[in-house]
Amino acid sequence: MELSNLRPAEGSKQSDNFRRGRGHGSGNGKTAGKGHKGQKARSGAPRPGFEGGQMPLYRRIPKRGFTCRNSKDIVAVNISSLEAFENDTVVTIDALIETGIIKKPGDGVKILGNGALTKKLTVQANAFSGSAKEKIEALGGKAEVI
Repeated sequence: MELSNLRPAEGSKQSDNFRRGRGHGSGNGKTAGKGHKGQKARSGAPRPGFEGGQMPLYRRIPKRGFTCRNSKDIVAVNISSLEAFENDTVVTIDALIETGIIKKPGDGVKILGNGALTKKLTVQANAFSGSAKEKIEALGGKAEVI
């Protein structure tokens, strides 16, 4: 058995498109599947999560942290990892993925100046730190913002 082969048991899924409360002969008449009396038998039953006035679980559990909706997932690449490329190569985000330096580009790639670079490269990325740009251009390469 595999996850792709999972199916509900035979007869366990039933259609929900039948008419309730249309007499005894329908098989779902009289109380229309609501049982006898009680709060859930009447209209205006409580909302999901309501626990009869007790503080509900979703309010008892403490809330932790904060998620900024405007934050971007920037992937950092140190200049020392660009040594994997040959001299006079154009280093793009796709090239970084192919060589395995990064897995996913996220919302952008920023080149940082940690380490040393010994090759002349044309690097295309979303952002560069000041020291990374200096090190690339000191060897005659280009730091292009895309």
